[in-house]
Amino acid sequence: MDLVVFLPLLIIMGAFMYFASRRQKKAMQATIDLHNSLQIGDRVHTTSGLRATITGITDDYVDLEIAPGVVTTWMKLAVRDRIVDDVEDDDDGTLDEAESSAVELNKSPNEKTDS
Repeated sequence: MDLVVFLPLLIIMGAFMYFASRRQKKAMQATIDLHNSLQIGDRVHTTSGLRATITGITDDYVDLEIAPGVVTTWMKLAVRDRIVDDVEDDDDGTLDEAESSAVELNKSPNEKTDS
């Protein structure tokens, strides 16, 4: 009787563990593929959120230029993803919605008015 009650629970738990490990393997393989495809000149994000350009690559380390002339060495595992260049916004003089609703304040909110 007890086995009949626990059998569906064991099957559900086993399926959950299978799919969780499968998802983890896919994520790990995607990270390995990214690290193997890195090239000099790629823009990347690190796991700490730093944006940089790759200037050198070895088996375990990458040299990242974080500012003009400033190169630091990081482990490849610290590279989270590659930055894909987006199409630059057109500067045709039109205002965005956020820009058009901006209001210039001439007075301080605490300033008294003469009335």
